[in-house]
Formats: sequence, C-alpha cells, structure tokens
Amino acid sequence: QDDEDGEGEDDAEVQQECLKKFSTPDYIMEPSLFNTLKRYFQAGGSPENVIQLLSENYTAVAQTVNLLAEWLIQTGQQCVEPLQVQETVENHLKSLLIKHFDPRKADSIFTEEGETPAWLEQMIAHTTWRDLFYKLAEAHPDCLMLNFTVKLISDAGYQGEITSVSTACQQLEVFSRVLRTSLATILDGGEENLEKNLPEFAKMVCHGEHTYLFAQSMMSILAQEEQGGSAVRRIAQEVQRYAHEKGHDASQITLALGTAASYPRACQALGAMLSKGALNPADITVLFKMFTSMDPPPVELIRVPAFLDLFMQSLFKPGAKINQDHKHKFIHILAYAASVVEMWKKNKRVSINKDELKSTSKAIETVHNLCCNENKGASELVAELSTLYQCIRFPVVAMGVLKWVDWTVSEPRYFQLQTDHTPVHLALLDEISTCHQLLHPQVLQLLVKLFETEHSQLDVMEQLELKKTLLDRMVHLLSRGYVLPVVSYIRKCLEKLDTDISLIRYFVTEVLDVIAPPYTSDFVQLFLPILENESIAGTIKTEGEHDPVTEFIGKSHLFLSY
Repeated sequence: QDDEDGEGEDDAEVQQECLKKFSTPDYIMEPSLFNTLKRYFQAGGSPENVIQLLSENYTAVAQTVNLLAEWLIQTGQQCVEPLQVQETVENHLKSLLIKHFDPRKADSIFTEEGETPAWLEQMIAHTTWRDLFYKLAEAHPDCLMLNFTVKLISDAGYQGEITSVSTACQQLEVFSRVLRTSLATILDGGEENLEKNLPEFAKMVCHGEHTYLFAQSMMSILAQEEQGGSAVRRIAQEVQRYAHEKGHDASQITLALGTAASYPRACQALGAMLSKGALNPADITVLFKMFTSMDPPPVELIRVPAFLDLFMQSLFKPGAKINQDHKHKFIHILAYAASVVEMWKKNKRVSINKDELKSTSKAIETVHNLCCNENKGASELVAELSTLYQCIRFPVVAMGVLKWVDWTVSEPRYFQLQTDHTPVHLALLDEISTCHQLLHPQVLQLLVKLFETEHSQLDVMEQLELKKTLLDRMVHLLSRGYVLPVVSYIRKCLEKLDTDISLIRYFVTEVLDVIAPPYTSDFVQLFLPILENESIAGTIKTEGEHDPVTEFIGKSHLFLSY
C-alpha cells in the first residue's frame, strides 16, 4: 500500500511539472515537447489538459515573424529582397539572444538531454548562427555548452573561422586545428597578404602563455624544414614582435626554443638584455668574447629580431650615447649577426664564412660616426653622401640609416629648418629603395607617415611642396618595382577625399612619365580608376598633341580585355 501511495505521489509530481511546462508560451514549438508528453502520459496524465494548455498558450511568435517577413517581401516587391528580409530577422534575433543569453540555462540543456541536441547541429551548419556562437563564447568563456559548441564547429571543419574566439584557446584539440589552418592561410597568402592575415593570428597565439608556448614550439619545429621553413620562422618572429609590442616578455621562451639552451652564459646575457629592452657593456662583452673565440656559438643565437632592434637604437639613434671603450664590441656583434654564413649538416657545423665580417663592421662604424655626430649638419652630410651611398649597399647599414632617417625627420622642427627642395635624409631613402628590395615596405611606411603628418609649422604652400617631394620618393619607389602598394595608397587617398587633388594630379603626371607598356591587369585595375576620376581626367595639361592620359586609358583597356 505504501509503495502504491509513493508511486501515486511521484506521478502527481511529474504531471504537475509537465503541466507547468505546457503552460509556458509557445511550448508546442519546443524541441523537448515530445519527451515531456511521453513523461506526462506515462504518469497517467489526461490528454484534455494537454490539448487545452498547449492551445491556450500558443502565441505563434515564430509564425508571426514569418508572416510579417512574407508581407515585407510581398509588399516590397523589387525594393526588399527576400535575402535582405531574412538577414534583418536573423540579426534582430541574434541581438536578442546575445542580450538575454543565460549560461546556466544553456548548460542545463546538456544535463537534461544527455546528448547533442539535433537543433544545435542544424544551427552550426549556418554562417549566421556560427557567428552568434563565436560572439557568445567571447562573452561567456566559462559556459560548458558554448565550449562544446565551439569544438563541434571545429569538428565540422569550420576551424578557419575560429581565430578570434578566446574559448578555442582553452581546448588543445580545437586550438591545434585552428593554428594549423591559420598558419596555412598565412603561408598561402604570401607577403602581400601578411599585413591582413597576421594580426588576428598573432592575437590568438598571444592569448596566453600556454597558447604562445605551444604555437612557437610548433613553428620552431616547422622552421627547420628545408621547404617553407624560412617563411614559418618569419611568422614566428613577427608573433614575437607582436608579443613584445603588447608588453609581454617572451624572451625566455624565444631563447629556450632556439640554440641558446646549449650556451647558458650566452643565454643569460641575451635574456637580461631582451628583458630590460636595452644593451649593456657587461653582457655585450660576454657575447663578444664568445663570438671572437676559435669555436663561436651558432650565429642563429644572436639573430633575434628584438635583439637586433636594440643595436639599431644604440648605434643609429641620434644622440644615443655609447661607451667608446666598448663600441667596437657592439659593432662586431651586429656585423657578425648580419654577415656570417654557416653551413650545417645533421646538427653539426661544417663551415663558417666570415669573408664579409670586416667590411660590414667598417661600414657600420663609418655610418655610426656620421649619423650620431650631433655636430654634423646637413651640409656636412652632403659632402659625405658618396661614402654613405657606398655603406648603404650593406643591408644592415641600410636598415640602420632608414631608422636614423625616421628618427631625424620625425622631429617637429626638422622640415621648418630645411632650405633644400629635397632634404639629404629623404634623398637617402631613394638610395635605400634602389639597393634593397626587402626594405621597400618600411620605406613606404615612413613616407606615408610623413605624408599624413600635419606640418602646422609650415605655411600652406610649403606643405604642398613638401608633400610633392614625398610623392617624388613614392614614384621612385614605384620605379624600383614596388608598384601595387604605392598605387593602392594613392587610390585610397583619392577615395577618402582627404588629400589635395592637385597632389593626386602631380602623382599621376609623374607616374605617366616613368611607365611604359606592357601593363599587368592588377596595375591597370588600380591605376585606371584614378585617371578616369572626373577631377583628374582632362585636367592634366600636356605640351603639344601628346596626351599621356588618353594614351594610357586607350592601351589599358586592351590589356584588361586580355
């Protein structure tokens, strides 16, 4: 009798629990409806109550939305596309879900159902809802349901979309997939797409110490491959730079993954300087003794970009003070890193070539004495131009001169004090562009910075003349093969409407003077819209009957047709 009473009470509780659910608005639309009905009827529930409650509480929210969407499409005719209506509804629903999302209720879905809900698998098949899960995962990193969903999305093959989701960084399986896909995207994209693809990748890798260590360990292994290894090393170094710029000291990880671990004294000296962000004579002396010995450590040990940047500041920054007794050590270490070539086979060094070490050291010392001598003015530098041009042929010196020019011309009063049409520092940029293709991006970056700087100390005409001088440098850069990035920048200036149109006209005229067919379709597609702009076309004056604008437009259409 007691058992029967107990069962009766349990059945009554189940019925009440089910009836409470049936009483909620639009419960008939819930995926769990059939399970609840099954429990209710097994507990002896009455069908009449179910029918009444489900029908009375049916408010048809989803159906009403569908009806309104249909009306919009019908009444809008050509004005409102069905896809546009769908996006409007989905975006509104996304904003509501983000606003009212409760992670505890979401986690209860799994405890109640015990398996992956069918509706979840259907949702992640659509881009819109995957994007919703990414945003929710960012906002609620501790939600188990969202963590599971992100893994589900990764398992479904959409790991390429997950780079910005911090939740992915908490799951090794997901993170390793995302890392592999993102790295492949960067490698396939090449140098021209590196600026676009790298920031998101670096942000993901630098999410935490565990993600940074894992990613850098993987890239360290891949960097040893003969095919593509150098490209992976470059990406790893760019990520190191990103971490440094964000205030993270990852120097110990960098050294541990390199060859430094085998040379504890060198590792300690490098680590101390990298952590402090400055060179010091004591640690430099340690390295100098090691790299002037009969059996020096591998040159790779000191080829850490952040370490080489410190030399740029010590040896090429205007006004930088360096201990004269130790200066030759600084110069030797930098020259060694830049010029020595080693051959390795099966982790054993078979040869070491120091043929260019002496000449590189001499070039660095010569330019250091010229650049960091505060008593030398522009006229003295002009007299030393031929010497500077000779030294600039060394890549490491060219990089130092580029940094020195950047620091010098960025002084607020620099251009105010100049009397020459082309200041000597800007003329040096032309020589760097001529000799070193790999420095073209940095040269353009500096020219763009100067072009966009508001030189309020100059009058309007002086500002225009300065910008024309900078455009001349850009045209020279273009003539040395850096075509598309230069033209892309000028195209953006025209589209943003924030540049004096006479400057765009000046650039176009100068470019037309130096180019000749055949033209690539990429160049034509970038340059042609600039020429055909109503503010440009027909306003460029030409001498005689020769009209380069019309001639280019005519020929470019032929190249596009191919």
